[in-house]
Amino acid sequence: IRSGSVDVLLEMIMAGRNVRDRSQQQGWNTLHEAAAHGQDKCLRVCDMKRRTPLFVAVESDQVACVECLLNWGADPNISNKDRETALCKACDVENAEMVKLLLNVGADVNKSCSQGWTPLHEAVCRNNVEICEILLKAGAKICTPNTYGLTPVFVAAQTGNVEALGLLLQYACKNGHERAVRLLLLKNADANKQTKAGLLPLHTVAQHGHYEIVSMLIPVTCRTKIHCSGISPLHLAAEHDEDYVLELLIQAGFDVNALLTPGRSCMYQDRRTTALYFSVSNGNIEAAAMLLKAGANPNLDYFRPILVALRQGSVQMVQLLLDYGADVNTVFPNSPTTFPSTVSICMNCLPMLKLLMDNGCDALSCLQCRYGSKSHPPLKNCTKDSFDVNKEEPLCHWAGPIIDLLLDYVGNVKLCSRLTEQLDSNKEWLCIKERTSECSLDSNRKFHIVYLMETKRRI
Repeated sequence: IRSGSVDVLLEMIMAGRNVRDRSQQQGWNTLHEAAAHGQDKCLRVCDMKRRTPLFVAVESDQVACVECLLNWGADPNISNKDRETALCKACDVENAEMVKLLLNVGADVNKSCSQGWTPLHEAVCRNNVEICEILLKAGAKICTPNTYGLTPVFVAAQTGNVEALGLLLQYACKNGHERAVRLLLLKNADANKQTKAGLLPLHTVAQHGHYEIVSMLIPVTCRTKIHCSGISPLHLAAEHDEDYVLELLIQAGFDVNALLTPGRSCMYQDRRTTALYFSVSNGNIEAAAMLLKAGANPNLDYFRPILVALRQGSVQMVQLLLDYGADVNTVFPNSPTTFPSTVSICMNCLPMLKLLMDNGCDALSCLQCRYGSKSHPPLKNCTKDSFDVNKEEPLCHWAGPIIDLLLDYVGNVKLCSRLTEQLDSNKEWLCIKERTSECSLDSNRKFHIVYLMETKRRI
């Protein structure tokens, strides 16, 4: 077995030799010997429903043997006389692959030995961040005390393992363990240690809405590190509708106009960049109002938040944005038009269109056309996207009421041939067409009066 001679071992079995006989030393049988010496081929030959050899294989750092035993049904939760499990021993020998194998077959991540020592205690003691992370993802508890009352947090602090402390802080923040976070900070855990995604602990707690932990982390978090991360905690609080945390961050002086970096912005199809955009996109009026009152600029995003609010049909959100200076005449950056894109979104909602006009939207540009009375090119079918015009109804069904409304906000205007055709297509709209003539007459009268007054002044 020690030399890995499978053929000889098979001959012994065929000859009737009992391979289960125990050796004189340590009371091991042949299965133990195969596991201890890494002879996985021999292990397959002499495998039986014995489970303790798994512990031997783990202790001897023999991954192939461990995998073989597990495939044959070895129970990973059988412990030795000290109640140590194979998982705890795998953490002891610092073999991350074996830890994963054991967890995948149901090893108890929180099972402790006779001294109350858990696998996480073991990994933290050795400052093995990789194994700590594997255990934490599998549900390891960071506040389980051993017989002497020492939690993994205490052990990490006691041994001065800074990397392990930083990792534990991230997980404590994510899961809202206030006492653990307070303890970790007292033990000088690094509150500015980034995850692989570049997030700080403050980002994590802001995302999950842990108000008390946010208040603990704000004073010890480096604002420069926040800026370099490319995302503000405000973004995450707004994205996940954590209004109380959002308010706390604003009061702490976080920049309400902080922008996502291009690398983070491109993760979103609409290329959003501000915390305000997240709140508007979520339809969260309270959060949007909070940000705007704190000085958020509603015109910083590639697609303006007002376009999103209009698309949602939220009169209250649109009015709020307009009250704080949202550009009522903004256009789609990827498909610019000669008239405001805000108008194109709400053409089938006259109350919303009226709201825009009352707030200074350029009505005249909606009625002007470069073709004038000449023939127009045929209409092209446009692909509808998340920001495009509502095309559920043909233009002819709602052209009349829209033109009628727009005429209330313009002086003299001559409609192009296509709009005239639309009005002529419905007898009920003839009165609207007459309004354009009246506008023209009124304009001529006004011009005549101004001319007479100017002539009289000169005389």
